[in-house]
Amino acid sequence: MGRAAETGDSIVGLTPHRIRAPPTCTLSLTSCTDTGQVLSATSQRVEREGWCGSASLRFHRSSDGRTVHQGGCRAPLKVSRAFANGNTCELSLLHTAGGLVGGDVLRMDCHLETGTRVLLTGVAAQKVYGSVGRSRLHPRGRWARQSFSAQIQDGAFLCWLPQETVLFPDALLEQRHQVQLMGSASYLGADIVRLGPVQYNGSGDGPLGRGCWRSRLELQRNHRVLLVDPTTLDNAAISRSHGMAGHTVVGTLLWAAAEPLHPDALPACLQARACLAGEMEAGMIHDHGGDLLCCRYRGPSTQAARFWFTRIWALTHRWRGLPPPRLPRVWPFQESPFSLS
Repeated sequence: MGRAAETGDSIVGLTPHRIRAPPTCTLSLTSCTDTGQVLSATSQRVEREGWCGSASLRFHRSSDGRTVHQGGCRAPLKVSRAFANGNTCELSLLHTAGGLVGGDVLRMDCHLETGTRVLLTGVAAQKVYGSVGRSRLHPRGRWARQSFSAQIQDGAFLCWLPQETVLFPDALLEQRHQVQLMGSASYLGADIVRLGPVQYNGSGDGPLGRGCWRSRLELQRNHRVLLVDPTTLDNAAISRSHGMAGHTVVGTLLWAAAEPLHPDALPACLQARACLAGEMEAGMIHDHGGDLLCCRYRGPSTQAARFWFTRIWALTHRWRGLPPPRLPRVWPFQESPFSLS
């Protein structure tokens, strides 16, 4: 039921795949009289099941009109202190483990009640370490999994701008992103992934080694499917011209507006590419509930992808008659991404 953007050929090949359900995340210890046996049983169980972290957040409006949140998290995910950015609640997520390894699972769920405004981001880049060939128990490696789901009620707005994900050689990552919009809700979300180390010199088994990145993005409005975007990228896809054409950074931005977009929206997005390295394309899906803007980056630089997406974020504010956005407090920018020079 998914529909493609209206710009012709995609700059990244899309390969459908089946998302496997994450494993059960409970730990149980067999009764052992010897402490060494207990520790051994625990370590084997953790290696078999991985580390499961979660965050569940609910946002509502207070009596004075501010957006406030309730909820909790489970290690290794942590929610930092919220900041009021005008009438928007700015919240940052921190993965305290420092990265994902095979078998780890992260789940993030959020629910926005009517009229709330939320900006969610990450404190640091997400790192995914090699899994294939690293364990005698699992020589073919194990998939790390992370999922994000959001239910956005009528009149609410969610801006999901995490920092980039970096896959190291032999890493296996499967991620799923699901957003449900109701009524006049709106959503802006971006995802940037580096496939392999920054200083890859072209030697060995390719930037990802025997690793692979799988992603499935689903967007619905009033339970109608607007977009389904399944992607699978490995070394073979990185080298193909209709895949990554040798580039190692891919990014996707979606802007689900609550109204039809201006005809100049696509040209404005393309003009925002000025002075940035890489290939950038934009398309639009028309829907009576509100248009959907789809932007894709393919290139060598996560910074270029972030800058382009940040400029589009600023454009969405201009189209809605809002003041320019302020960068999240935890972002590492030393330059101004809004500048086109």
